[in-house]
Amino acid sequence: MAGVIYLNNVLMIDDDLRLCDVIKKAMAAEDVALDFCESGLEGISKLKSGNYQAVVLDVMLPGMDGFETLRQIREFSNIPILMLTARTDSILKIEGFRTGADDYLTKPFELPELVVRILSLIRRYTVFNGIEEVNAEICFDGLKILPDDRSVHGEFGICELHPKEYEILFFLAKNQGKILTKQSIYESVWKDEYIYDDNNIMAVISRLRKKLQTVTNMNDYIETVKGVGYRFNKKYRRQT
Repeated sequence: MAGVIYLNNVLMIDDDLRLCDVIKKAMAAEDVALDFCESGLEGISKLKSGNYQAVVLDVMLPGMDGFETLRQIREFSNIPILMLTARTDSILKIEGFRTGADDYLTKPFELPELVVRILSLIRRYTVFNGIEEVNAEICFDGLKILPDDRSVHGEFGICELHPKEYEILFFLAKNQGKILTKQSIYESVWKDEYIYDDNNIMAVISRLRKKLQTVTNMNDYIETVKGVGYRFNKKYRRQT
């Protein structure tokens, strides 16, 4: 509709233009504008010059594939990214999460599910649900967690976190010393029913630990409680 101004904009990188057009109409019904392009290079160019709140990225792209596109996006942006693939290979899914994807959906999918997932990404990562607690800075010995830009600060530098990295770290930090099950972490961060698939959590925590070690030179802020879950190390004194 001419003259309509949308508050939220999503970029879809997929060479299936008919699918893009269908999803564009579905998102418009939710007051979200969908822009799309056919290649990773064009998508990266659009992201650098445009204002988007989320990305839908197909794995199978002509030329540069979705994984390489994702890697290059993560060099300059923490925008939430949902990956699409026609393959059900769990190894590909794990690779996507390790590279920095925030969500994953296998083709063929139900259109309403995709729409809900996109809206969820926008809601969680650009608005933070309006919860004041999420916007509170948290400081520990040697580590500062800042919500404004989802970054961690330490003696050895600063690292920006991907949205799910930040959400997991925040959830662990605010429950310092408590053992949090994988199920509780998954349901809190992914806002979905836990289906006994630990790969998502493990991939994100692996990336998160590396970033924490980079800025603090310490590797034990997040402890693994074998067979149960994870815990934010209580030896690090929280500062007020």
